[in-house]
Amino acid sequence: MPRTALRICPLCEATCGLTLTLDDGRVTGARGDRDDVFSKGFICPKGAAFGAVDSDPDRLRTPLVRVDGELREATWEEAFDAVAAGIRPVVEGHGPHAVGIVLGNPNVHTMAGALYPPVLIAGLGTRSLFTASTVDQMPKHVSSGLLFGDANAIPVPDLDRTDHLLLIGANPLESNGSLCTAPDFPGRLKALKARGGTLTVIDPRRTRTARLADRHVAIRPGTDALLLAAMAYTLFDEGLVDLGERAPHIQGLDELAAALDDFTPEAAADACDVDAAEIRALARELAAAPTAAVYGRIGSCTVPHGTLASWLVDVLNVLTGNLDRPGGALFPQAATDRTPRPAGPGRGFALGRWHSRVRRHPEAKGELPLSALAEEIDTATDEGEPVRALIAVAANPVLSAPDGDRLDKALDSLDFMVSVDPYLNETSRHAHVVLPPPPPAQSPHHDFAFNTLAVRNQVRYTRPAVPLQPGRMAETEILARLVLAATGMHGADPAAVDAMVIDQTLGRATRDPHSPVHGRDPKALASLLTGDNGPERRLDMMLRLGPYGDGFGAAPDGLTLKRLLAHPHGIDLGPLRPRLPQPLKTRSGKVELLPDPIAADLPRLRAALDERPGGLVLVGRRHLRSNNSWMHNVPALTGGSNRCTLYLHPEDAEALGVRDGEPVRIKGAGGEVTAPAEVTDGVRRGVVSLPHGWGHDRPGTRMRHAAADPGANVNQLLDGSLLDPLSGNAVLNGVPVEVAPLTAPVTEKREALT
Repeated sequence: MPRTALRICPLCEATCGLTLTLDDGRVTGARGDRDDVFSKGFICPKGAAFGAVDSDPDRLRTPLVRVDGELREATWEEAFDAVAAGIRPVVEGHGPHAVGIVLGNPNVHTMAGALYPPVLIAGLGTRSLFTASTVDQMPKHVSSGLLFGDANAIPVPDLDRTDHLLLIGANPLESNGSLCTAPDFPGRLKALKARGGTLTVIDPRRTRTARLADRHVAIRPGTDALLLAAMAYTLFDEGLVDLGERAPHIQGLDELAAALDDFTPEAAADACDVDAAEIRALARELAAAPTAAVYGRIGSCTVPHGTLASWLVDVLNVLTGNLDRPGGALFPQAATDRTPRPAGPGRGFALGRWHSRVRRHPEAKGELPLSALAEEIDTATDEGEPVRALIAVAANPVLSAPDGDRLDKALDSLDFMVSVDPYLNETSRHAHVVLPPPPPAQSPHHDFAFNTLAVRNQVRYTRPAVPLQPGRMAETEILARLVLAATGMHGADPAAVDAMVIDQTLGRATRDPHSPVHGRDPKALASLLTGDNGPERRLDMMLRLGPYGDGFGAAPDGLTLKRLLAHPHGIDLGPLRPRLPQPLKTRSGKVELLPDPIAADLPRLRAALDERPGGLVLVGRRHLRSNNSWMHNVPALTGGSNRCTLYLHPEDAEALGVRDGEPVRIKGAGGEVTAPAEVTDGVRRGVVSLPHGWGHDRPGTRMRHAAADPGANVNQLLDGSLLDPLSGNAVLNGVPVEVAPLTAPVTEKREALT
């Protein structure tokens, strides 16, 4: 007989609550959970397709181990024996940095992905860490680290109370929001307008979000930082700066004004292709609003000045008095955050503590650029060992990183590779061992990362909706065993990993004078933890030590796992609240408006005032029914508007002799691809747009639906040489390309820069 179960959707950052219909252990339907304290019944097409995602027949069900060059089904014991035999000789013979770790975007959507990779990285001691962050949001982490002293202290717009919202490089009607966790982001924007608020969108495309806006500014791609700098200049120039109540917590105002002196609206207008009068109007409207928030996303991160643009987003929030203010941009407080410390100076945030071997890219937040992964494998230098073994967890960089062709070849040269992935995709097909996690319905869920970015403080947890099928292994156990196999403890009880983390965490907490458990016995505290397994015990510990926790009895009404389980639809912890100066960890204990690395990068931005690139430039785009490349294997999430086409303005199409629907060649520094043209006024003239995550045409994969309509890999147009220097983030937008009808002759392919 059918029954229902609750599940938090893991398919995008909105984290909506779902009610699943189950029949004989199979998900047969999904609808929004109307009683969910955060999403209140909202659901998007991805959540509605949860059952199709869960039951995809191409999902791997058993481990694969390479034998005589071929991947064959194996037992879990054989698979982990092979991992230990493959990783340990590399570590012992060439050192820990010869083992690379690649973490993909889905890691932050699972409990296992949040809990175990940090243990793996620390246990191996490798500095060869690459993640999806450096083809996405790393500029925001770096700018937050420099401004606030903490790379994870990211203010989010107070969507439900703001009077004026300015979005730059963001399209939440398609993405559902990112670095701003907000179920029903579209509904929240419509509510903003319904209450008389103003929505401004800055984007070279007339996106669905732009069509909703009161003002749409079609900026030239890649000039986001110039426009934001000119807006900040206007605030100083016209006496509109007002720090409000946060003034005592901010330093560097005069230095900032001097540093922006060259960025007048008149100087920036031609480069941005936005009238100076409109730039001034944007600044005036922002300053005049009762409350306002500026929010930038991937379009303003994946550009040559991504860190400066991300910095200027928060500079504008500061200068208008809207940082840490209801209706402005506030710092969320997640239930599993560390125990809040008293305000005061911290250690600050440092860049470049080590560098990549080949092009000497500085690390940022402990990571090296994903764009550098191929060269770190295939290029020998005098600076240390190349990456000889790779651990890829939920990652498909052959499609998600620049120049997948080069990375494709580099992966084949590795001594050993293990991939934790439910699919045999363009990257995992190179692995010597593939470890497949179970479908999401068979896994627990708590959003560790996204609750730190949520527009309302709340906490939710769902246990597996259905039990593990025979032969499956929980993702938490897979990653715990991977930690043991890679760090020389193969064969130990996987529960030892959780026990070790609990012992270490409680040991630190009892020594911390600001902790609610200071001076208590760690072993006695550990005995109080509840939960059916190690991951649940770790969640219970984090809740108890967190800002709303019971402190192991010190606050009897505080949060525990037991209390959370008694509230299956979640617990509402209230609206975002002003928190400064507590979140600040800068050396000064204040918001540092003009950090040295930012000041040192401003001359590069000044030079961009005189740049006028000709020809066509490329920008990416998202579809509502897609997030990561693997979603193209789900029939319910493909087709319709979710197609891999090249958007082209009608006037550009006419000049090139391209007709709607005809195939065209697109050529960039990294290579060329072919895609159908879609002639539309949804892009400004001089701009073309190709979506992310396609290119499913490589042999040896097992994603049949995706392979039937492979599309083109937009990242193959990039050679990996273009990076934002502060963050190491790949430049994916505003990249020059050439476009021609497929039948027209094309110039010889440019050699990729190395």
